[in-house]
Amino acid sequence: MRALVTGGAGFIGSNLALELEARGHDVVVLDDFSVGHFENLRGFSGDVVAADVSRSPDWIYRVGPVDAVFHEAAITDTTVTDQRRMLEVNVEGFRNVLDFAAETGAKRVVYASSAGVYGAGPTPMKEGQPSQPLNVYAFSKRVMERVAADFVRDNPAMRVTGLRYFNVYGPRESFKKAAASMIWQLAGQIQAGKRPRVFQWGDQFRDFVYVKDVVEANLRAHETDAGGVFNVCVGKPATFNKIIETLHAVLGTKAETEYFENPYGFYQNETLGDPAAAAKGLSFTARWSIEDGIRDYLGGRKPALPAKVTPSGVTPAQAGAQPTAK
Repeated sequence: MRALVTGGAGFIGSNLALELEARGHDVVVLDDFSVGHFENLRGFSGDVVAADVSRSPDWIYRVGPVDAVFHEAAITDTTVTDQRRMLEVNVEGFRNVLDFAAETGAKRVVYASSAGVYGAGPTPMKEGQPSQPLNVYAFSKRVMERVAADFVRDNPAMRVTGLRYFNVYGPRESFKKAAASMIWQLAGQIQAGKRPRVFQWGDQFRDFVYVKDVVEANLRAHETDAGGVFNVCVGKPATFNKIIETLHAVLGTKAETEYFENPYGFYQNETLGDPAAAAKGLSFTARWSIEDGIRDYLGGRKPALPAKVTPSGVTPAQAGAQPTAK
């Protein structure tokens, strides 16, 4: 198989590109390198096309025909408030990718959506419940899902599957810096000799999913006939206190947690996905528990330290109301 991975120098995209190549596929990476980094592609031997999917239509000819497209390219920082730029990159870029797939004969498109479409909806979050995006990033993902549905209606021979990522963490996320996962941020604080800081009293929870599971979900989505959208989650909550406890156990550290009042009125205290539809439609079930995932990720090494924190000392990844997508 010849596959295109957009956003392939980014966090999830690079993990996916390397795994596809390891399984014997011919892989082309496309990335504008605004956030992605060549360091994420160490060991990758395929072609790399430097282009923005939303602004450089000539990339279509440089990539050439492929059998499948894995679309990870997007603005994923939930603190970005430039609405036009967000929609241009995320939505119009997706339209270009779908047009490319149709024009070059690709029969399979798997794209990154986000659990952000659920907003502050009830948990466990299920694919059929109403969408309630709380920021323009999540709104862009909801529009992408509509674009995909319209595209499939007009191109019934193609299979298009969206994956609603919950809170993804793991190797190659460091170049996201302040937008990297809460797990990476807290690990950096601890390794810097600081007390980990979370909102009172650390009983808020997230559905953290390890990037190796996310890669597997993409591969399953490619291999099955299922279309539509599916949660990519563990289906089990991990409180902030549990994350800190696990980090101390893995890193061999010990420090009291600093709790402080949450200044954000829009904050989501709980995100939790329902994995049932993905288990049935994609034959995908997450394998990595939060303990095993953090141990595999950080065991025996120090993560790069966060480059930026908010004035309160909490990074945007910790303060954001939406799950971090990638």
